Amino acid sequence: MASIDDLLTAMPDLVNCACFDVYPKSVNWVDNTWVFMIQEEADMIVASGERAAEFEGVFVDCGGVSCIKAPLSHINAKALRRLFSFTAPIPVLTKDRSFGVGDRLGIATPGHIQAFESYDAYPIFAQQSIRELNMTHRTYHDVLDVVSFAVFREGYKRGFGADGDHLKKPEEIKYALDLGYSMITLDCSEHIDNRVVEMSDQEVCQKAHVDPEMKRRYLGQSITIEGETISFSEVELSRNVLVYGKAIDFASAMYDRFFKDGQYQANFEISIDETETPTTPQQHYFVASELMNRGVKIDTLAPRFCGEFQKGVDYIGDIDQFTKELKIHAAISRHFGYKLSIHSGSDKFSVFALIGHYTRGRFHVKTAGTNWLEAMRAVAMIDPDLYREIHHFALESFAEAKKFYHVTTHIDRIPEVDELRSEDLPKLFEDNDARQLIHITYGFILNAKNPDGSYRFKDRMYRLWRNHQAVYHDLLKQHIGKHLELLYSGFKKSN
Repeated sequence: MASIDDLLTAMPDLVNCACFDVYPKSVNWVDNTWVFMIQEEADMIVASGERAAEFEGVFVDCGGVSCIKAPLSHINAKALRRLFSFTAPIPVLTKDRSFGVGDRLGIATPGHIQAFESYDAYPIFAQQSIRELNMTHRTYHDVLDVVSFAVFREGYKRGFGADGDHLKKPEEIKYALDLGYSMITLDCSEHIDNRVVEMSDQEVCQKAHVDPEMKRRYLGQSITIEGETISFSEVELSRNVLVYGKAIDFASAMYDRFFKDGQYQANFEISIDETETPTTPQQHYFVASELMNRGVKIDTLAPRFCGEFQKGVDYIGDIDQFTKELKIHAAISRHFGYKLSIHSGSDKFSVFALIGHYTRGRFHVKTAGTNWLEAMRAVAMIDPDLYREIHHFALESFAEAKKFYHVTTHIDRIPEVDELRSEDLPKLFEDNDARQLIHITYGFILNAKNPDGSYRFKDRMYRLWRNHQAVYHDLLKQHIGKHLELLYSGFKKSN
């Protein structure tokens, strides 16, 4: 394969043309056609050759060479994915290590690419939930398109995934799959009955309908997995049926509808983590066993771990208890042949080495809001006055934002930003309370408007991030790199 320098040498009339500021890693040749990306006020694609007309844009002449200069539109993203397969997502959950990096802003992928350069984990660059789409007024088209453009611009060709994250409705699943998303995370939370924990044993046995075949599968059985024993009493089995029965029905129905006969070539993840109570190893085994009994093939499953995986801060809870249960959860996942998935994985630095160790280096971890926090750290570094204005607005919006998240933020412990020196503002992002404040108010910050209808902060922030791309991307490289380094330290030590 020709090197970038060889490609550049072969097309001097275009690359050396004064009208183009070329991203050198984006230069590609396919079917007698040069395609590359250029930097202007907004990035553009330039194509010249037999298939240039597949892009929708305007004809320009540069150094006597006819080209099409095309905006980064959905139509042109589809053209790019047709011409260059590396810009389209692939299923990656079957790889040993995968790592999701949700990008709420659509500008983080170049930094994420830098973070993954030293690791063999497969990234999921496009990863958004419907809630995040609603908060940011984006679409799944946009989320995937900006990733395709970014991997093309940066010359990233190793493969990436796209996750329709925390989807709850069949129309949402179909929407993502039809666009080419390579992974669906099925959120079963609305079908998990948390009220059962308050029922007496007598109530449970009265309300649960456990068929004889299920009783034969579990009652009186001593199930040993990697030295750990799991067993069920009649009351425990009945509780599992009441808590998870409808969730299992839902997951099975969605699998049959979209995945069973290979309708879509995509990975399938089950999420049972968005609940009020932790998933015990026994419950994990029950859910997995019932799914397998129904012929449901999953690639990852996300339990609700003990302790708290709050947004944007380290693990909160008893690490010894977490370690004990993680060991069993990981063993159960291996027993059934899928990877353990860790949701709300942002910044859980105290347990990453444990996760790497007990999963034996086979894991899927999801991060999201921490990438937004690094973008806001960049704002604090570059434009302190803008950050102060945003911070005050976040404080005003916090009570409303808190309705959407479970956090234990203490607003009164956050330093007063007007009393901090400008050079100290970035240190707020080492403070858990300040981190959670900015983390959960992102939708309010991005959508705030002035009386004339213009955005109060959004346009100024995007101009700052555009003009200081290298700052943000370097922050992401360091921050996401720290996640990966700790995860890898666990299983490297055990091998």
